[in-house]
Amino acid sequence: MKPEFAERLREILATQTVAALGTLHNGHPSVSMAPFAVDRVSATLLIHVSTLATHTKDMLADPNVSLLVIAPPPPGVLPQALPRVTVNGVATQRARTEAGYEEARAVYLARFPEAADLFGFSDFSLFQITLTHARFVGGFAQAASVMAEELAAILRER
Repeated sequence: MKPEFAERLREILATQTVAALGTLHNGHPSVSMAPFAVDRVSATLLIHVSTLATHTKDMLADPNVSLLVIAPPPPGVLPQALPRVTVNGVATQRARTEAGYEEARAVYLARFPEAADLFGFSDFSLFQITLTHARFVGGFAQAASVMAEELAAILRER
């Protein structure tokens, strides 16, 4: 991936806080909204979701997910020209008692401190998304695919 694409991909994930989360629901694609945080150490994404939500049940049934994150639209720019990244990965529910949970929780809360109370609710779970590949689109005629290893390196860079 070109360095400028990698920088823009990193910037989108660092500045945008909400993704469209794609799951498989009863054999059909389903999309919902999910706030996310980037864990640079593990090069994963973190989402904190209610077990009452359909997308949570979907991830437990089939952990393959996709997240679309779009840069904010400046005035006068066609939506098709907006920089965006679609990341694909495998979602794993993190148990509160497992190693690394507190570190992942801290990463999420660093981005969303107002969500601290939600961690006390028994129906909320932290999911870690291990990325398998991504597709970055920087605008017209500016696109690149990236696989897990390179994507991890991009996310770990500061």
